Amino acid sequence: MASTSTPPAASRNTAAPPGDDTVLYRLGAAAARRPRPVIWLSVLFTVLGLALAAGVMDRLVLSRFEGPGSESLDTRAVLEREFGTGTPSVLLLVTAKSGDVDTDAVVTAGRALERELADQDGVAETASYWSRDASPVMRSKNGQQALVIARMAGTVTEARTKLAEFAPDFARDGERLRVEVGGGDEIFRQAAEQARTDFLRAELIVFPLVLLLLAVIYRRFNAALLTLGMGLFSVVMTLALMRLLTGFTDVSTFAANLTLVMGIGLGVDYSLFVISRFREELADGHEVPEAVRRAVGRAGRTVAFSGLTVMVSLACLLLFPFPFLRSFAYSGIATVLTSVFAAVVILPAALARLGHRVQRKKPARARADGGWWHTTALRVTRRPLIYGVSALAVLLALSAPALGVNFGTPDDRVLPAEVSSRVVQDQIRAGFVAEEVDALQVLTPGLTDRSAIADTARDLSRLDGIAQVDALTGSYADGRRILEPGESAERFEGSDATWFSVVATQDGLSDDPDAVIAEVRSTVADGAATEVRVGGYPAELADFRTVLVDRLPLVFGLVLLVTFVILFLMTGSLLLPAKAMVLNTLSMAVMFGALVWIFQDGNLSSALGFTATGALEPSIPILMFCTAFGLSMDYEVLMLSRIKEEYHRVGDTTAAVAAGLERSGPLITSAAVILAASFATYASSGIVYLKMLGLGMVVVILVDATLIRAVLVPVLMRLAGRANWWAPAPLRRVHTRFDIED
Repeated sequence: MASTSTPPAASRNTAAPPGDDTVLYRLGAAAARRPRPVIWLSVLFTVLGLALAAGVMDRLVLSRFEGPGSESLDTRAVLEREFGTGTPSVLLLVTAKSGDVDTDAVVTAGRALERELADQDGVAETASYWSRDASPVMRSKNGQQALVIARMAGTVTEARTKLAEFAPDFARDGERLRVEVGGGDEIFRQAAEQARTDFLRAELIVFPLVLLLLAVIYRRFNAALLTLGMGLFSVVMTLALMRLLTGFTDVSTFAANLTLVMGIGLGVDYSLFVISRFREELADGHEVPEAVRRAVGRAGRTVAFSGLTVMVSLACLLLFPFPFLRSFAYSGIATVLTSVFAAVVILPAALARLGHRVQRKKPARARADGGWWHTTALRVTRRPLIYGVSALAVLLALSAPALGVNFGTPDDRVLPAEVSSRVVQDQIRAGFVAEEVDALQVLTPGLTDRSAIADTARDLSRLDGIAQVDALTGSYADGRRILEPGESAERFEGSDATWFSVVATQDGLSDDPDAVIAEVRSTVADGAATEVRVGGYPAELADFRTVLVDRLPLVFGLVLLVTFVILFLMTGSLLLPAKAMVLNTLSMAVMFGALVWIFQDGNLSSALGFTATGALEPSIPILMFCTAFGLSMDYEVLMLSRIKEEYHRVGDTTAAVAAGLERSGPLITSAAVILAASFATYASSGIVYLKMLGLGMVVVILVDATLIRAVLVPVLMRLAGRANWWAPAPLRRVHTRFDIED
């Protein structure tokens, strides 16, 4: 069962690889003939890329968690256009130094503070505890603190840019008041600043770290420097392409963080494949030009297929209508393209110039048993069930926490505890019953009767989880009016519509915000309103999650389908792509298990320095799925390429698996270590999202390169035997028709 009949002698001929006149072979030959023009043009491109990349960080933008075209965004637009109001995103936490917030001197100072905030460029609207008729939800339970809130004008980037100009001036500790700045825009503005800092810090760590690892792997410094140079080229050119892209669409600031690790990781990985193959060809006695041609023809094909699978996985992020996720697709696609270009165009020219100087000074001694990977493959294929079941049990145990995943909403706890906006939110959580900036905005077109408005407000205020309802007819709590309508109630009056500000309790929003929104909607719909539209920050987050979840089946299905097709085109087999899909899905399950166990449940939170909230924000795991799935296929393509090559040579599946693993295993290990080290630089980030990205990717890369590739791949191929290479006749003809086997 383990083997097939021996192929014809022609297919076992190692002197001339089949399909040795492909585009990649010709590309390698051209680079070997004229390396200098290629190198100088590459230097020119790099210099131009550096000039463009230098200003990219100032062109990247910030994003809110919003679903384009959603009801909540439409509601926000109507409120801004017809009522001159909207969702506040900045707040000042005011603490009375003596007395309480109702002391005359504090009232005077508080009103002056609101006027000062209203005068700032970019501020569209303000309100405060004092101008809102002493609204209870804007006053702390002990009476020592009160809120001033503001809505910013313009896009999110414009708003946060203006906020950065005046926010430091409002953080003050005066004679009567202590003032601290918080709110959603301030939180994520500081998160973006932290992300930029982490990007620069990661640059200082990752480059020397990768260079050191490469020097250990190659045992030649010039080969290590050359490989790192390809990674640097990818990073620089990707950032330059992102700079050009900002002229046409929004690109998120956080995409730069992925560019760094992906550019270094893929640039180094692909260079490792090509240089390793070049060394093999030199060791087989080929002259440098022929070794370059063969290295590009064989390893370049693997790089091209690998790049295509990674690019397809990341391109599926374009199916989400969110600039935040699409930005990672832009940066990921650009990173793959520049990494492949560096590996199959620039690197071969450099190898042609360096020649034998990239070889080890002391060639590695050949072992009689074929080496660790060879013996490991033979060992696990001799007892496939024992090793396979054991590895599967370990992976399923690591995946088990994923069954308890709970997707929630992002808040200030993505930041370190000492960051000022996080400090503000911690005080509000502890000292206030509810938070005014998280009020639901319930728009009711056609409702103008004051009696009906009052009845609806009373009904809403009786709901569990609702602290206060503000309306045209006053403020309500527990089914009764607590404040008569004052000047602040005028904001609810429209020509043929009104709206309600429904302030939920802290517990209500943290326990089940979707249930609160649904109950508010149904209560208003059951009353006098003929139409109900819900907005506000909680509703915007709910709509964001809804759009995200609705697109998941399409995105995941497309990733699996397209990757399956690519692997079929590479192997001509149906079973090998199916096996790759199953094993990659298992790797993804392990990654999600780690995210839940660490970040949702809070294990290791003290050691890693973050606060667990009991939920995961869904967009980051989705980004990680697309990224990790593509990178896992990177290893799959490398391994299958060498196994398939050996199978053509010897015609025996077990022997081909052992020889293929011996050839590809060390490369996979080296690539995994370097890629994991690159992502690990973000494990110490101050942003929880970047910690998740760093640690989650480290877990999936290491698991994939060990238990998956070293154990389950050879086990499953051993059990499948001849079926590994089977495809029905019509599909074999398709494979032959496109001439893609080699």
